[in-house]
Amino acid sequence: MAFLEFKNVRIVGISAGVPKKKICNLDLKGLSKDYNAEAFVETTGVKERRVDDLTTSDLCVPAAERLIADLGWDKAEIEAIILVSQTTDYYLPATACILQNRLGLTKECYAEDIVLGCSGWVYALSNIVSLMSTGGIKKALLLAGDAKPHVETNDPLFGFAGTATALEYKEGAEGFKFHFGTDGSGYDAIIIPDGGTRNQVTEKSFDFEEIDGKQYNRLQTRMKGMDVFSFGISTAPKSIKKLAENFAFDYQDCDYFILHQANMKMNNMIAKKLKLASEKVPSSMWKFGNTSSASIPLTIVTQLKGKFENKPTRFICCGFGVGLSWGTVVFSTNDIVISQLVEVDKQTEEQWV
Repeated sequence: MAFLEFKNVRIVGISAGVPKKKICNLDLKGLSKDYNAEAFVETTGVKERRVDDLTTSDLCVPAAERLIADLGWDKAEIEAIILVSQTTDYYLPATACILQNRLGLTKECYAEDIVLGCSGWVYALSNIVSLMSTGGIKKALLLAGDAKPHVETNDPLFGFAGTATALEYKEGAEGFKFHFGTDGSGYDAIIIPDGGTRNQVTEKSFDFEEIDGKQYNRLQTRMKGMDVFSFGISTAPKSIKKLAENFAFDYQDCDYFILHQANMKMNNMIAKKLKLASEKVPSSMWKFGNTSSASIPLTIVTQLKGKFENKPTRFICCGFGVGLSWGTVVFSTNDIVISQLVEVDKQTEEQWV
């Protein structure tokens, strides 16, 4: 069983950046012969999304800059940066290396990319706190998000976002407890067929084909909807219960449950299985859609700012999806900075909202 625990590290701040440009799913027409805008919004809970000609790093940089400023951190003290994303800037080099330079961090900075989707923030969190738990690294940034300009702006489920989570070493901090799992037999449940080394890009990659009544080319995300739905509603509650059982705590005592923002129907069923009060399960998908690895920190920033920062608060966060992969973490916060949401336009002009 993949249970992990790391002490002496705490989250001190979270921020998020999204494109300024909004798309309303009720305005989309002709996506497929079966697409019904009203029915889609009611089922998925995704009314608006943020998309533009921006990369993941274009969104993570202003989010990180805002958080660093709000924390009053000296950039020279940031010793590690990890980016988790499925849409890095280049096939190589690692985008974390580029982010080290764009953010003006020291050349002694540890920098790493992790390629994961829906479960990515939880997985990357375990990586970065494991690096920090012995005190060798005192301050670090976890950046998470996805953006794929030109390709998926008309997919009514997905939105773009980049987030930054700031962590610091603190002797005696409670730390984090994790549960992880993987079922690679379902690798094709959510997949972009072309663009990797197995199926490289050809002219045919851009040809559209109909799948479940929708048009896709081979560079767009496609999914087996019912398989993913069944996976999510069964795996997420089991993972939360296993985490609580293994570490001997009552999950009902936690203040907030931040689920990956897959779709509203799925998350409502997960909450129902766990018998959670609705106010404990905030959602951001109505305005931002499914933002992959960014969805957990984005939900905290946009739905909980002003509600918990200066008091002890206990979180369970659960990411699940592409892979198939899942991860759950429990942690506590106190005296944490939640930055204002950053809106970014395609000229990288920033406005605080």
